[in-house]
Amino acid sequence: MKKIAAGIISAVAGGTMLVSGAGVASATTLDTELRIRDISPNPVVVKGNSETKAYFDVGASRDVEKVVLSVEPASSRFRTMRTKGVDDLEGWRYAIAFNKNDPEGKWKATAVAYNEDGRRIATDSAYFYVDVRKGRADTRISRFSASPYKVRKGRSIYFSGRLQVDDHRWEGVRGERVSIYHRASGSSAWKWVDSARTGRGGKFYGKTRAYRSGSFKAVYRGDRELQPTTSRTDYVRVYSWRR
Repeated sequence: MKKIAAGIISAVAGGTMLVSGAGVASATTLDTELRIRDISPNPVVVKGNSETKAYFDVGASRDVEKVVLSVEPASSRFRTMRTKGVDDLEGWRYAIAFNKNDPEGKWKATAVAYNEDGRRIATDSAYFYVDVRKGRADTRISRFSASPYKVRKGRSIYFSGRLQVDDHRWEGVRGERVSIYHRASGSSAWKWVDSARTGRGGKFYGKTRAYRSGSFKAVYRGDRELQPTTSRTDYVRVYSWRR
């Protein structure tokens, strides 16, 4: 029997997906057998800018001449924007690539069987999940300042700045730790002097005692979701009191 495979994927713009669980199969006729036997991997995990292929194994009886496989998000709130091709891998096996632009969550796979006359004779469906992990977001420390720009030895130096994340636009990040470092004039070593937690709008404040002239900078080390970043440097001149 000649096997003809075709497939269409319904994908959604600007979303993400998550995959898990086995599909429930049910043929629509008693004479024809059609079943989505396996979806692997499940869930489909997409990391960063890479693509992850999901493989679909379909079982069909001898009277099936053609199988059309399609996938789409299970939620009706996603609007179909475009279609993507399905690779035929022989023996009613198919491969579909997912990326970070696909919607995350529960998806539905549907197989439709046709006979040699082109008549639809059976259908089957199964569910899976797609998990899109887009990688760590870019961050920056803006408006970092060490003041006053000239201070007597032993007095306080005050720091301020804002930690922001690029989430389509720059927004403040709350509850993150930012460390302040000092490099004395004539030295190449940076030494920690203070740490602070960011508050509303990503703002942070700190202070230290003035001992030597030099540059200050703020450093955020990042976490599983946010990239590390370092502020610009700011110079403070420290002078001794003389009568």
